[in-house]
Amino acid sequence: MSSLPTTSPDTAAGSNATPDGSQVWFVTGASRGFGLEIAREALARGHRVVATARRSAGIADLLPEAGANLLALDVDVTDEAQVQQAADAAIERFGRIDVVVNNAGRGLLGAVEEASDTAVRAAFDVNVFGALNVQRAILPQLRKQRSGHILNISSVAGVVGIPGWGLYNATKFAMEGFTEAMSHELAPLGIKVTLIEPGYFRTDFLDASSLDTEAHVIDDYASTAGATRTHAAGVNHAQPGDPVKGARAIADVTEIAEPPLRLVLGSDAYGFTLAKLETQVAELHTWRKVSESTDHDDQAAGVR
Repeated sequence: MSSLPTTSPDTAAGSNATPDGSQVWFVTGASRGFGLEIAREALARGHRVVATARRSAGIADLLPEAGANLLALDVDVTDEAQVQQAADAAIERFGRIDVVVNNAGRGLLGAVEEASDTAVRAAFDVNVFGALNVQRAILPQLRKQRSGHILNISSVAGVVGIPGWGLYNATKFAMEGFTEAMSHELAPLGIKVTLIEPGYFRTDFLDASSLDTEAHVIDDYASTAGATRTHAAGVNHAQPGDPVKGARAIADVTEIAEPPLRLVLGSDAYGFTLAKLETQVAELHTWRKVSESTDHDDQAAGVR
């Protein structure tokens, strides 16, 4: 598990909790994978969980010890009205919402040119507009409470452009952008925001049920996007990341006073992210003179 700062009574969740110290979690995509493990971990810590999925019928069977602490709801995050109904049901049942986990997602594998308009729009509908639907439905409650924590499940693909994942990259880059801006907007209101950036974790994400793989293949991309397609098929269910440990790290980050804006999960994600940042900083320095040369002359002369 990722190392996190040690908590104390003074730095624990504090106002992001009910009087007995428990929280109410709202988790999308909770029927399997990361979402299910996050729901399980939250319940194990004594919290109450609203677990949503397009088909939620089996969630209670997967979490048999939850009892009245679990509310499972059918929610398609692309349906704004349905998301609002779920938020209202959560507040009616538990009185508040403390932690929001935007985990529902859809993968898209293929070169940028290979990806169809239909497939790209479907990925954006879930990964971007679906997350925005959830936030719009729940933020009024968090603002009223002046507390809460939004956890947006991004990806290392939200940091590093990867051949074959280009349009999935685009959805997660979009999430990174609006989440970072939102963190500044919500901080004065007592609401915390964290982007979770996992690498490859051993879930069903690479199965056809979660991943669209473009049937249209262009031979010129065989060594780039094609190689990624082959790698994804080979690593499926043999990914290095442990979703149980990942869920534990995600739950831990909600229990500290000053959580990070970004939490990278997995040694693969850490390596890719560090390499990207080092390359970006080096390139920034290399081209600094060109960057600064485009200022107006009065700026270069020190006029403000």
